[in-house]
Amino acid sequence: MDLRSEYMQLREEILDAMDRALQSMQLFLGPNVQALEERWAQYCGVRHAVGVSDGTQALHLALRAMGVGPGDEVITVAWSFFASIEAIIHAGATPKLVDIEPNHFCMDPEALAAAVGPQTRAIIPVHIYGHPADMDALTEICSHHDIVILEDAAQAHGARYRGRTAGSLGNTAAFSFYMSKNLGGYGEGGMVTTDDDDIAANLRMLRDHGQRKRGCFETVGYNARLDELQATVLCIKLKHLETGNQLRRAHADAYSQLLQHPDLTTPAVAAGCEHAYHLYTVRSPRRDQIAEALRQADIAYATHYANPPHKSPAAAKYGLDQIHLPVTEKLAGEVISLPMYPGLTDAQIEQVAQTVLSALR
Repeated sequence: MDLRSEYMQLREEILDAMDRALQSMQLFLGPNVQALEERWAQYCGVRHAVGVSDGTQALHLALRAMGVGPGDEVITVAWSFFASIEAIIHAGATPKLVDIEPNHFCMDPEALAAAVGPQTRAIIPVHIYGHPADMDALTEICSHHDIVILEDAAQAHGARYRGRTAGSLGNTAAFSFYMSKNLGGYGEGGMVTTDDDDIAANLRMLRDHGQRKRGCFETVGYNARLDELQATVLCIKLKHLETGNQLRRAHADAYSQLLQHPDLTTPAVAAGCEHAYHLYTVRSPRRDQIAEALRQADIAYATHYANPPHKSPAAAKYGLDQIHLPVTEKLAGEVISLPMYPGLTDAQIEQVAQTVLSALR
C-alpha cells in the first residue's frame, strides 16, 4: 500500500499531535493511549479496549488474561501469520490445528467440532484477510464445551458479522496496528477488546510488569505497553477508517467485475458479513503464471500463505508439521494477493486486472 501518500495527507495533523505528546513527556499509558482505548472500545461496541505493544502480545496476553496456560489446548488454524500459533506456545498451552473452509479461508466449524477434546480450553478463529469467521457456528460449539473464544482480528479492523463489529464476537479479540493494517501506526501497536471486567483488569496488569498499581507487582507480567506516539497517530487515523474500508470494498467490487475467468476465483463474502478487505486475495491453479506477469509489470503482489506456518521449522518442534490439512495445503499453491489500499485509482485497478488476465490467455 502507499503509506507515504497517506502520511502526506495527514502530515500536519500527525506532526502537531506528536509534538504535543513529546512536549508532555508522558510517553507510555498516557492520555493518548486512554483516548484510543475509549474510542476503539466504542467503535467495536465493547466495554473495554486495552492497548498493548503489538498484535502478537495482544494474542498472548489475551490468552493469559483468560487463564489459559500449561495443560490447556488451544485450537486455531494454520491459514494465518505464525503469531496465531506463537502466542499459544508463549502462553504455555498446546496448539492444535484444524482446517479452513475454502470459500472464505476461515476456521471450518465442522473441523472444530471434530477436534474438540477434554483439554480444549480456547479457540482462536482468524478473521483472515478481513472476512469474519462463522462466529455463530463456532460459538455454538464452544458453548457446549465451556471453551473461550479469542478472535484474531489482526486483519479485520471494521469487519462486521451480522451487524456486529469484529472485536465484539468472542470473549476477547486481538488487533494489530502494524503499519500495513487497515488501521496502522508508524511502528508497532496492538489492542485487546473484551466485555469482561476481570479480563480487562488482568490485561492492564499483565501489560505493565504485573502491576495493578505502581510499585505493587502482583504477578510476573510483561513490558507490553502501547506508547503515546503510536496512540496519537492511531487516534487520527481511526477517524478515516470507515471511509478507507468503504473504498476498499469499492475497489474489491471493481476487481471482481473485471477478473472474470474460469481459472480465477475471486473473494466470496458470506451472507450477513462485511469484508474489510485488508487483502484482496484470489485463487488460481495458474498462480505462478499470474505472479510472473505481475512481477514483469512491476506490480506488487504477495502470496498469503504459500508457506503455511505449520510447515515451518519452529512448528516442527511441536509436531505441527505432521498434521494434514488438505484445504490449507491445496490453497497454499493457489492464492495470490493483489494491490489493495484506499488510494488505488480506477486506472491502477484496470492495469492490475488486465495483467492478471493476460497471464491466463
